[in-house]
Amino acid sequence: MKVSLEAGEFHYVGYGDEGAPPMVLVHGMGWSSSTWEQVAPTLAKTRRVIALDLRGHGESVWTPTYSFEEMRDDLLEFADRLELGKFLLCGHSMGASVSWLFAERYVDRLTGLVIVDAAPPDGDGDWTVPPKPEGELIADWEMLIALYGQQAKPDPAWWADLPKITVPTLIVGGGSTSKVPQESLAAAAKLLPDATLVTVEGAGHHVQTAKPDELLAAIEQWAKD
Repeated sequence: MKVSLEAGEFHYVGYGDEGAPPMVLVHGMGWSSSTWEQVAPTLAKTRRVIALDLRGHGESVWTPTYSFEEMRDDLLEFADRLELGKFLLCGHSMGASVSWLFAERYVDRLTGLVIVDAAPPDGDGDWTVPPKPEGELIADWEMLIALYGQQAKPDPAWWADLPKITVPTLIVGGGSTSKVPQESLAAAAKLLPDATLVTVEGAGHHVQTAKPDELLAAIEQWAKD
């Protein structure tokens, strides 16, 4: 399915009853809505689940400019266009960074937040842009360049504003095999008023594809508590 937003046409996949409580899934860099295929049908047993292709990814528009803030505001416009009202937001990796920013600014639009193996960017790590690969790309290379730049020099407000996220938040880490320092997830959790941190040991960075059942169990247990 596609919807027309200010930046262009955006692709998304819907699961479940449209009258059920909505949940929006946001993918990582270089991925698309397909990254959620192993978990979305189960999540949709009790929810209306919507997996979005962010700008520069999948079947969504490639745009002249890219930033986490633009993706955040695309998400708001998308939710408004689909008349979602308040919804549960779940983001992985880059999509988690977008989700952190969304929750900091638009917390009144959320019923809860699920973060999969990502803290807000803090500038740590090597953000040198790798050589552009040959052949057809599955994501806009200009997007990668722009977002690598932001991750190398992040806005300090991305961490400073974490206490503004007052909705219940679940942070799921991939454990010792993840490329993401798990201590950064714990540090983010400590700054939130209502956070639950769960580690799926051995899942690595892509928890939703490596250990989908464990991710589903963590979400459902958190939702019950």
